[in-house]
Amino acid sequence: MESFKLFLKGIVPLSDHEFEIYSPYFKTRTLARNSYFAEIGKTSNEAAFIKKGLLRTYYINEKSEEVTSCFCVENNLTASYKSFISQQPSELSIQAVEDTELITISYNDLQILYQKSPLWLNIGRTIAERQYMVMEQYASVLCNESAKEKYLRMVKEQPAVLNKASVNDIASYLGITRRTLSRIRNEIAQK
Repeated sequence: MESFKLFLKGIVPLSDHEFEIYSPYFKTRTLARNSYFAEIGKTSNEAAFIKKGLLRTYYINEKSEEVTSCFCVENNLTASYKSFISQQPSELSIQAVEDTELITISYNDLQILYQKSPLWLNIGRTIAERQYMVMEQYASVLCNESAKEKYLRMVKEQPAVLNKASVNDIASYLGITRRTLSRIRNEIAQK
């Protein structure tokens, strides 16, 4: 749990003693490749820190196609946040791209931590603010950058994803077709 402790310390001042007090609320969980952390139509009861591995978040569009909205990488958090917070069925799925190790907390245990300590209220607020900024940045990139710019941003910011995720999932995430992605890759390779 060392990487999770360091992640939390990057959010708020947290002593090793405080971490040990609250660590029993967190569980470790492994997901095999292609298995699900959250599924469309099911209530998401856990949030997770990704200790190792890669997950993909997707929804189903009006054409019944999977649309990748996020790649969740190591040392970050993931959840079907709307479902987790509202305790209503999820509108998206989170699937392991590769074997993945998680540190999870249940909705009920998180509520207990919020009641027990202002520290956890601060952690929750800060995480919510950061997640909102990530979502807003993603929406801005989709609307304001060309396909080539989006791909180059991904090369810079998420190079590991390019080696692990399928071409279809990467194209979907970038909001482009597989053909456009191939064309962009060829253009970049020729330079």
